[in-house]
Amino acid sequence: MGATATRRQRFGCGWLFAATWLLIGMCWMWFLSAPGYLVAGAIFATYHGVAELVAGNGRWRVISRPAAHTLAEALRFSFPFGGVPLASLAISQAAGPLLPIVRVGGALLLTWVVFQIGFALGVLVERDAPRLAAIALAAGLVALPIAWVAPSGTNPGSSLRVTVVQGGGPQGTHAVTAGDADKVFARHLQATRTIQPGSTDLVVWPENVIDVAQFVGSDQLTAVAAEAARIGAPFAVGITEDAGPDHFLNAEVIVSPEGAVVSRYDKVRRVPFGEYMPLRGLLHAIGAPTDLVPRDAVAGTGPAVLTLPDGTKLGVVISWEVFFGGRANEGVVHGGTFILNPTNGSSYTWTVLQSQQIASSRLRAMEQGRWMVQAAPTGFSAFVSPDGDVHDRTSISEQAVISRTITTHTDRTWYSHLGNVPVIVVLIVVNVAMIVGKRRPWSAATTTSRGAATPTSRSAATPT
Repeated sequence: MGATATRRQRFGCGWLFAATWLLIGMCWMWFLSAPGYLVAGAIFATYHGVAELVAGNGRWRVISRPAAHTLAEALRFSFPFGGVPLASLAISQAAGPLLPIVRVGGALLLTWVVFQIGFALGVLVERDAPRLAAIALAAGLVALPIAWVAPSGTNPGSSLRVTVVQGGGPQGTHAVTAGDADKVFARHLQATRTIQPGSTDLVVWPENVIDVAQFVGSDQLTAVAAEAARIGAPFAVGITEDAGPDHFLNAEVIVSPEGAVVSRYDKVRRVPFGEYMPLRGLLHAIGAPTDLVPRDAVAGTGPAVLTLPDGTKLGVVISWEVFFGGRANEGVVHGGTFILNPTNGSSYTWTVLQSQQIASSRLRAMEQGRWMVQAAPTGFSAFVSPDGDVHDRTSISEQAVISRTITTHTDRTWYSHLGNVPVIVVLIVVNVAMIVGKRRPWSAATTTSRGAATPTSRSAATPT
């Protein structure tokens, strides 16, 4: 958009740009709440419409627009309802050459780099302030060589053989469907019985494949413990438990070969309109289908880490949490030597969400310099190396057992130490500087034949 666009045109273009991008990338929300999908898309598009107004349309827009739109994304990642960090520019770069940038500043820095390169190229094409655009382009690209020399966190420690069980089954199912929980458990138990004794160090089951009133003392724990004893390895199992008539718990637990639950993590980041219903009373009053989420999950409060019987610590991000860099980082801060992502995408038709989840696992692996182990009941399950490479990815709905030897790591990246705060602070400073700069009474100058500058009239002033 050129320097002559009006405020209304700038807002409209920013809104339409984001709405087109986000409504396509977030179409998975339709299966949770069709009205919520449309409202969320409109709200998040408004963030980018406002970003265009903040950025302005002067010659400095090649700097201000990337900063404003990245700050809009930072807001979208956290508000409302805890944020929706999907369909992001960072996810789009998971298989690209810019991915190592996340080691330095996470998904937000990568988002800024993509915006900065794109806007700089746009200004170069417009041939408006080409020198400034070239400098801005170089500023975006310089982050890549910095990422190449930054600590990768990949100094390997011990090795661990991990086996992921994917029970398979249809997509598009819901927790309220009667009888599904027993079928899901049976499929995973059937697949697990193909694992040979002594062939692995850890067996992983996906998120909430066991749905019981209470896991300890249940028949399901007895069955899992029998398999752990037979194989001679602990199990990481996703469970759902009752927490009163209107609430439930979503947790990942470690079951030892002796049949004891030795470690537990309760999911902290819940899926809005999926695991809990915001504004339930209001939505019910206007006739929205709140019965699709009959109970609300209780948010956990503990650190994102589990401990195996031998003392090995692993970070854990349950399903939705993999989209939040801070959740994976918390597990690493608490000693996680690799990261587990038990998930359940079986409620969603198509593979839009599942593909973005694999991409997010690649971001988290590179950010932290850790192996990521993703386990899903109907796909995708996979191993992701600290360099972001995907191994052994399963297909949708298939029953599969995949195994890989991974390495544990204790070193940390710059992003692991710094988090998102430095990037957000810089973005705020740049945006404030641009807003203040637009309000200052700048005057243009012309150069005389002797090289002296003389002020021009107000009407000839250069726009900022």
